[in-house]
Amino acid sequence: MTITIRPLAKTDKPIWHELWQGYLTYYRSELDADVTELTWARLMDVDFAIHGLGAENTEGNLVGFTHYLFHPVTWSKGPRCYLEDLFTAKAARNTGAGRALIEAVADAARASGANQLYWLTEDHNKRAHYLYDKVADKTEFIKYKKNL
Repeated sequence: MTITIRPLAKTDKPIWHELWQGYLTYYRSELDADVTELTWARLMDVDFAIHGLGAENTEGNLVGFTHYLFHPVTWSKGPRCYLEDLFTAKAARNTGAGRALIEAVADAARASGANQLYWLTEDHNKRAHYLYDKVADKTEFIKYKKNL
């Protein structure tokens, strides 16, 4: 299967929404509909800081997505790139779609002068670990969060 990576387009909204719900379900999460709508609007706003890419199969169907953003840090002159979300449809797993999405974000990060691309995943997400261990270095950091 050939995978093409491209920016998300307005016409992708229905299938993106379906994939987004699959992503939220996988992580046992629910969002209010207005948050999902706001996320989509932000992805479509070229002036907003969150960017979205889609993975398209040979038939032209959207089979995955990634969302990423850049932010300044105190440890370097350039920004860092945070890959916030990455998801592929079940049928697109093991096709190179996930790897292609990561590499496309890495290309965007390099072009923006970022010195690092990073992301998080849950410890139990072994399928993702299998890919991530091939394309990046696992760190020793542990994430803490405080809901406000």
